Amino acid sequence: MGKLLNIIPVSDLRQDAAKILKRVRDSREPLIITQRGRATAVMLSVEAYESSERDRELLRLLARGEKQIEAGEGSDLDSVLAEADAILAEESS
Repeated sequence: MGKLLNIIPVSDLRQDAAKILKRVRDSREPLIITQRGRATAVMLSVEAYESSERDRELLRLLARGEKQIEAGEGSDLDSVLAEADAILAEESS
């Protein structure tokens, strides 16, 4: 995280929600919302959220595969690649 995070107080969000929503949507960067000087929430664009969820699902699949390999179980490479392709295809839908 080399760059500064976008941080705003909840009072700014209340005063100009439409402008802040546009900023989040256009930048696709997370926005930290603070209340009484403490971080309380993170706002993301829908695109950023969906991308994050896809990445999380791929990592979950990789972790599951690693556990299966350690247990001497698992799927053949073609099945794994087909499952990964299906997840990636959802991304482009």
